[in-house]
Amino acid sequence: MPDLTGSCHCGATSWTFEGDPGSVTACNCTLCRRYGVLWAYDYENERIRVSGPTKTYIRADDPKPGIEIHFCPTCGNVICWRGLATDASNRRRIAVNIRLAPPETVAHLPIDHFDGLETWKDLPSDGRCVRDLWF
Repeated sequence: MPDLTGSCHCGATSWTFEGDPGSVTACNCTLCRRYGVLWAYDYENERIRVSGPTKTYIRADDPKPGIEIHFCPTCGNVICWRGLATDASNRRRIAVNIRLAPPETVAHLPIDHFDGLETWKDLPSDGRCVRDLWF
């Protein structure tokens, strides 16, 4: 599979995901459901690279936030989330917003559902792919 790419509406900020991301995640937490994003995960500067300017948002209502949301400062599109801490190997988790990719390149990717609102658990698959959520 060729690398996936995505960019914000104005084109100032973009991402590249090297290889096949496998499934993507739809989360129902208070942020993700408002943003309408679908996430593909890996590690910063490994299979995922982000280029261009971003502004960040960190939840003020969370006493121990784990991520920051990056968005384009010009058009406002959500680009990615990035972990605030690194793991024991000094690697940082990151997820890019698959909705910024050309639809034909990600339409086939299966969607996993994550309950980020109540249980913090994966939910059973319902068999839908990205193409099922475009409209």
